[in-house]
Amino acid sequence: MRVAVEFGKSKIYTAIIANIHTTAPTAYEAKDIHQILDEYPIVNEIQLKHWEWISSYYMCTLGEVLRAALPSAFLLESETNIELYQGFASENELSDDEFLIFEALQHQPLLTIQQIMDILGKKTVFPIIKSLISKNAIVVKEQIYEQYKPKLIKYVRLKDYYKTEENLSQLLSSLNRAQKQREVILAYFQLQTTKKPIKASQLQESSGCSLAIINSLADKEILEYYFIQTDRVNFDGSENSLKPLTSFQQTAYHEIIESFTNNQTVLLKGVTSSGKTEIYAKLISEQFQLEKQVLYLVPEIALTTQLIGRLQVYFGNQLSVFHSKYSMNERVEVWNNVLDSKSKAQLIIGARSSLFLPYSNLGLIIVDEEHETSFKQHDPSPRYHARDAAIVLAQIHSSKVILGSATPSIESYYNAKQGKFGFVELINRFGNVQLPEIELVDIKEKYRKKRMTGHFSDSLITAISEALALKEQVILFQNRRGFAPVVECETCGVSPQCPQCDVSLTFHSYSKELRCHYCGYKQAMQQLCGACGSEKLDTKGFGTEQIEMELNALFPDALVGRMDLDTTRGKYGYHKIIGQFEAQEIEILVGTQMLSKGLDFANVTLVGILNADNMLNFPDFRAHERSYQLMVQVSGRAGRAEKRGKVLIQTFNPYHQILQQVSTHSYEEMFKEQIDERWQYNYPPFYRIIKLTLRHKNFLKVDDAAIWMGKSMTLVFGNLVLGPSTPSVSKIRNYYIRNLILKIPQKNSLSKTKNNLQKIINSFQVISEFKSIKLTIDIDNY
Repeated sequence: MRVAVEFGKSKIYTAIIANIHTTAPTAYEAKDIHQILDEYPIVNEIQLKHWEWISSYYMCTLGEVLRAALPSAFLLESETNIELYQGFASENELSDDEFLIFEALQHQPLLTIQQIMDILGKKTVFPIIKSLISKNAIVVKEQIYEQYKPKLIKYVRLKDYYKTEENLSQLLSSLNRAQKQREVILAYFQLQTTKKPIKASQLQESSGCSLAIINSLADKEILEYYFIQTDRVNFDGSENSLKPLTSFQQTAYHEIIESFTNNQTVLLKGVTSSGKTEIYAKLISEQFQLEKQVLYLVPEIALTTQLIGRLQVYFGNQLSVFHSKYSMNERVEVWNNVLDSKSKAQLIIGARSSLFLPYSNLGLIIVDEEHETSFKQHDPSPRYHARDAAIVLAQIHSSKVILGSATPSIESYYNAKQGKFGFVELINRFGNVQLPEIELVDIKEKYRKKRMTGHFSDSLITAISEALALKEQVILFQNRRGFAPVVECETCGVSPQCPQCDVSLTFHSYSKELRCHYCGYKQAMQQLCGACGSEKLDTKGFGTEQIEMELNALFPDALVGRMDLDTTRGKYGYHKIIGQFEAQEIEILVGTQMLSKGLDFANVTLVGILNADNMLNFPDFRAHERSYQLMVQVSGRAGRAEKRGKVLIQTFNPYHQILQQVSTHSYEEMFKEQIDERWQYNYPPFYRIIKLTLRHKNFLKVDDAAIWMGKSMTLVFGNLVLGPSTPSVSKIRNYYIRNLILKIPQKNSLSKTKNNLQKIINSFQVISEFKSIKLTIDIDNY
């Protein structure tokens, strides 16, 4: 259960009682429990077990896991209130300031410390409050309040007195002159025929009268109001029978069931549009028959929009959704429904945070698009990976996990090959639709022959024109938002930089602003160069905004939409754009990697990738794997119905091995090549990686700290330590950054390595000049 614990005079924190014992701590004096906040536990023991594993594995504190897991409404705030002591009568003894407070309390029963400061116009009010307490004039009351407020719907009903026929006819005759009130009563009887509770708003609407008239009937004690608590989010839907599986899906389904007899985790590798969701639906319905809960993890909130639509048809109102775009109150309601094992929370669809919900009988966890980087939490701590944490959660519940992807991560595929995971493959698309035809367009050659219009090759323009003529839809992918990532002066070559980060500012033409995508800093677009005053400012590179603008010029009659972080900020941002595209109100959709994740649009026949080289030339050992996954996933959005889709990939280097593998759909070839490189250079899955990041506003201090840490780690771990190194973006929000990487071979004990590392960190934190350095540890940094 939750308890409130007092620290100092004004701070109150929420804690959770994990167990009760009689052994007093020796290193410190324990704080008293100020108040027990719950009547029944809101966290269960299985959750605590899982949190302890996250805490020990990812080297973070249990408090950090608690903060990430609990909706913020459960973490209480405190505020000190002052109220008047009832028996006090000798106000003549009070000083001027004390009398002002006494007088204010005559008009208002409770005053906060802040309000008293405002009344007196002073900051130091505690001596005056102390004096008032000693004179028995006031009492101090610590009020703890929760931020969660249940949603109450206002209903209306007729008072019991008027339920007899005699009293009712008397009432109607008495209302002959009050025509409007009579109409309200008649409307009430009409609504009563439905035998459902009548909402006040409903009565107002059907009677066509104002709320004041209903209020006057309530004042006369003819009608009375009452409230019913309700959930803020409800999914309607009737439970329909599942679609029959195709022969390929049926085979895969039986193989999964078979694999589950020997393996807890099964990897389902199914090509894009092979109908993996239908197989998941069948597995979910089986768990429902066993009265088990199911967790369906998705990497991106955008995906939940389409998934809800598809699964609602089968599972009616048995599903709930949990992610950060939901309000705090909505998340609390889902938490409570899962805790009480309510039928409306049997299937949870959510982003990585839904792992922390209080499940009591979890039967199956589905991790869809398991290769996605969004499953890894980077900041703040705990820096967990949802896929790995889901496998551990399933072990605690003795349940099963299914990892699904068209392009599995190298680690998962390697684990499946080693027999750690079960493996099932789906090689046919639903309805035997062919995989899209992929064409590489050499834009170096196109630029030489002057066949480029802006950032579009003639081949791509022709393909878009053909698709639009046939009333088909097009998706264009550019993994960079904004208009242009760099604005450069043609005279002196200087480009505007972020004052707080080590990056150039991105130009957003829609708002005529220069923005930093790291810290959010923004300024108006410059008309003159800040360094030399020249008017010749040029933009370098291109983002989704520029593509949208060029499309409007090239295809003025086409309906163009854009889906990136700038257009999906609101709660229903994703919902709106996906809905418009499905309803064919948008013909060409331009977007960033949000578009690559499992979305299903039947009318899309063409996908264009505007620049494939950006992704490939990235300083990261996963750059090639990620580029392959991203391009295959984006390509998979094409031709998902009868007609075969087409994909055009624009590149300066069409002979790059990854692009060749994408064009031939050779996952196996890419895997072999990447796994050989990983073996050669000691990277996962053969070695584990722990990354340490040091941050400080003083450049020299962070440098000294990184050198000290590097030397200490090398003494213990030898040549397994890489660094200290400066990352490509070496300063963010005025903090200079240094990285150290520790590689751990499989034969070494992970727990011993962590213990040795923790000893070094403890020594580091004791050194006085390094105390202000921010140090973060990231386990399995991928």
